[in-house]
Amino acid sequence: MIRLENVNKYFNFHKKNEIHVINNTSLELPDKGLVALLGPSGCGKTTLLNTIGGLDKVKNGKIYVNNYQITKKSAHYIDKIRNLNIGYIFQNYYLIDNKTVYDNVALSLKTIGIKDKGEIKKRVNYVLETLGIYRYRNRPSNMLSGGERQRVGIARAIVKNPSIIIADEPTGNLDSSNTIEIMNIIKSISKERLVLLVTHESDIAKFYSDRIIEIEDGTIKKDYLNKHNDNLDYHMDNKIYLKDFKHITKFENEDNTINIYNDNKNDIKLTIVVKNNNIYIKGSKNNKIEVIDNDSNIEFINDHYKQIDKSIYEKYEFDFENIIDNSKKLRYSSIFNPITLLVNGFKKIMQYSFIKKLLLLGFLASGAFIAYSVSNSFGITKVEDKYFITKNRQYYDVEMSKVKVDKYLAYEKITSVDYLLPGSSEIIFHLVLPNYYQTIDSYVSVGGSLTSINKITKEKLINGRMPQNEYELVVDKMVIKNINDSSTKNVGIIDNKDYLNREIKLNGMKPFKIVGISDCNSPSIYADSSLFIDMLSNSYEENKYYGAEEYVEKRFFDYNLVEDLTLKKGRLPINEYEVIIPSSEEGSYELNKKSSLKINDHKLTVVGIYNSETSENFLVNSNMIKYDLIVNSKNITVMPKNEESIVTDFNKENVDIYLSYNRSLQNYKKSRNDTVTAGLIAAFIILGISFIEIYLMVRASFLSRIKEIGIYRAIGVKKSDIYKMFFGEIFAITTIACVPGILFINYVLYTLSSISYIAENYLVNGFTIIFSIILIYLFNTIVGLLPVMGVVRQTPAQILARKDLE
Repeated sequence: MIRLENVNKYFNFHKKNEIHVINNTSLELPDKGLVALLGPSGCGKTTLLNTIGGLDKVKNGKIYVNNYQITKKSAHYIDKIRNLNIGYIFQNYYLIDNKTVYDNVALSLKTIGIKDKGEIKKRVNYVLETLGIYRYRNRPSNMLSGGERQRVGIARAIVKNPSIIIADEPTGNLDSSNTIEIMNIIKSISKERLVLLVTHESDIAKFYSDRIIEIEDGTIKKDYLNKHNDNLDYHMDNKIYLKDFKHITKFENEDNTINIYNDNKNDIKLTIVVKNNNIYIKGSKNNKIEVIDNDSNIEFINDHYKQIDKSIYEKYEFDFENIIDNSKKLRYSSIFNPITLLVNGFKKIMQYSFIKKLLLLGFLASGAFIAYSVSNSFGITKVEDKYFITKNRQYYDVEMSKVKVDKYLAYEKITSVDYLLPGSSEIIFHLVLPNYYQTIDSYVSVGGSLTSINKITKEKLINGRMPQNEYELVVDKMVIKNINDSSTKNVGIIDNKDYLNREIKLNGMKPFKIVGISDCNSPSIYADSSLFIDMLSNSYEENKYYGAEEYVEKRFFDYNLVEDLTLKKGRLPINEYEVIIPSSEEGSYELNKKSSLKINDHKLTVVGIYNSETSENFLVNSNMIKYDLIVNSKNITVMPKNEESIVTDFNKENVDIYLSYNRSLQNYKKSRNDTVTAGLIAAFIILGISFIEIYLMVRASFLSRIKEIGIYRAIGVKKSDIYKMFFGEIFAITTIACVPGILFINYVLYTLSSISYIAENYLVNGFTIIFSIILIYLFNTIVGLLPVMGVVRQTPAQILARKDLE
């Protein structure tokens, strides 16, 4: 039963062109019978039908369907009531063109929770047989004639056995023959349920209807029972009544009979040839010849035209009670399961036209751009120790414009200090490569932060052992990673343990040997602290202490390191500010006199002259080497004994001290700010372009399917199913096109990661790949469903009324 109470609906509400399309209408309809809504075009009858059927909303008033109120309710609730109680027959059929007849009808059953294939087959085949279209069950619906398509629409409406059928001008697009056939079917349906029919053909309405409601300008003008038993005077174009022709001519002999029926007495000139049981007819230029056989829609009736009586529709019977399984509980249900959803999505992609498949290359490029942007964004914002740390993590720095020896010596006595180093603690050795004749004079640089061997234990070693003498070293694996490995690999140095027992050299000192590899995440070279001053003084690096831009050999050298030294005159420089000179400089300096040579602004006294084949330097004692390093340094490196008090103790000396690691990190971030900002802007621009491209492509695909959405919503498919349907396609597009683009660009960047610029500015790992994939799926889903969301929130009637459906 249907009941309306004071229902009002407007188009263009509160505008100058406002139309009161349903004007304060109250109405009550019975449980069964055929009720026709009559009225001229634009009177509001279709709108009234749509509001009753839940396809459209009203401004105010109440509508009840089988005692369920469907006004002022959520779209989901209205869809549920409509789907379980109402079957809809549309003037324009609204079939899913790419689905078969069987699938179009079965779809209606799935929306009410009937998923059993046997039950679906039984019901669908029954209605198809009853409506005479069973033979078309496997044919795509777009290959049917208008009458056949409308029968499929009727089958879809009645297969779920609803209590109410709503038919919106179901014969509006049909010829006279199909009109009568469809109306006969609709009339028979109304025997056991309510059929609400909209039509503009008053003769049809008055012949078939049990009740007629006439509407004008949104108002019910007449509402009456149709009790007459008149016949229908309705001429069907496909039926030719032979006895109604005025002129009949008959030609007959023993073998042939020809009858000519002519509505006007015209001359007929025909040539008829019968050959091999085939009839060939040739007429004059003014005659159109149409052959009538068993497959023709035209029918010859050897009688006079008679009006149609009610016997014509009594032949259709629907015995659903003996067909359906009433134990099946009906519920408003989804038509998709996850597997079907994804399979249908991939099938849809495979059905794309060649042009649309070419558009998938755009998705491939977008996936690549997004992966590039993600990798770049994470790469330029990542901060890894290897990019900025140059010192042992425990070191503190004291920055000074000029370091004074007396202050340095005073700082050494602070109780919280373990030891001090003039300068940065950075040292560079030469690793010799004697493996092959071609590399015997070659070397690679091994640089690190000089650190006391006492700051490491054997538990930190991953290869080798602890040193047993002062010329054995432990090198951290971070130092080894920084070595230029193109040369080392050529001589068979592949991994950490291959560096063990190899010699590394400093200028003028005995060779050192690497005996252990540590894993302290610190670029440290661990050595005996008694050699620190000599090691720093003889490092193979740019001459920081004297401000030279290129390496200049130091002029001062510790005399204790010259093994072949022999005195020619004088004595060794055992005291401070004393020096001995090579014999080649004997004529330039006077013995036991102060010279122009200076350390710590003190002139050095020449106390001896020496001979040596390995050295031509000015030789002093180790203290003088230390002083020379101190006064030519711009900072002091501090190894704390007590980290809790080191800062306080130096602050008491009016000196600023800070953890070297923190300052290096701060400086690195500061130097990267411009790069990070520019990189992020570029990445976001690329992301934005990629997302816009994806949006436009997905939207273009969506716009071609608005009609399909309208049909699904009109026949009761859930909103969530519409989203799922498009999600399946979006998922398929993303999987086929975008994900390969992501994987490709990550492979390229990973392959190029040996280039330092790529390694520092791009991050390629499992996280960035997964993040990119999640991002593309997420964004494609959001972008793809945005236009769907904008349409699905409209009523089914609004969707079907859109101009872009054409």
